[in-house]
Amino acid sequence: MASMKFTLSFIILLCLALGLCPLASADVYRYKDKDGVWHFTNVQKDTRYTLFIRSKDKKPSQYIEEYEGIITQATRRFNVDPLLIKAVIKAESDFDQRAISPKGAQGLMQLMPPTADAMEVSNPFNPEENIFGGTRYLSLLLKRFRQDKTLAIAAYNAGPEVVETYGGVPPFPETESFVAKVLDFHKQYASSAK
Repeated sequence: MASMKFTLSFIILLCLALGLCPLASADVYRYKDKDGVWHFTNVQKDTRYTLFIRSKDKKPSQYIEEYEGIITQATRRFNVDPLLIKAVIKAESDFDQRAISPKGAQGLMQLMPPTADAMEVSNPFNPEENIFGGTRYLSLLLKRFRQDKTLAIAAYNAGPEVVETYGGVPPFPETESFVAKVLDFHKQYASSAK
């Protein structure tokens, strides 16, 4: 039996080396069980599995579809426009759940660790936790700024206290650029939804 496994593996490797078998391109998910054993799959079976290798063939629009159900649930729970959440995710991480910013923001909605803790997100790289946490946070900012999207988006980037201190979008190039990008993506998503 062991020689059969070896032979099959050798044949597959030989075919790949000679270009006779095309390599499939797909996301690969993994999780480590309680015994320290890694499990891999190309289908995210449950929330224990996190993205390990992202397919280069997928376009951001395919990730929008992949996360559509989570976005719908989160936006219904927290009463936020789903197109706004998609726009924030696009601007923050381009739908890369493993994204980490130079400042330490993590996951799809680029949650800083203190924000993730406050929103009860234990694994910021888990799409469901990250989207629910980021949506909850944005809903609180929308309430704080009386449903003013521009101010809420600026606060998502720079912090609500900074927006209040400046009485509007703070004059930081990064924040101004972020607000413009999110509003532009929101407009694009809204026009394509019609």
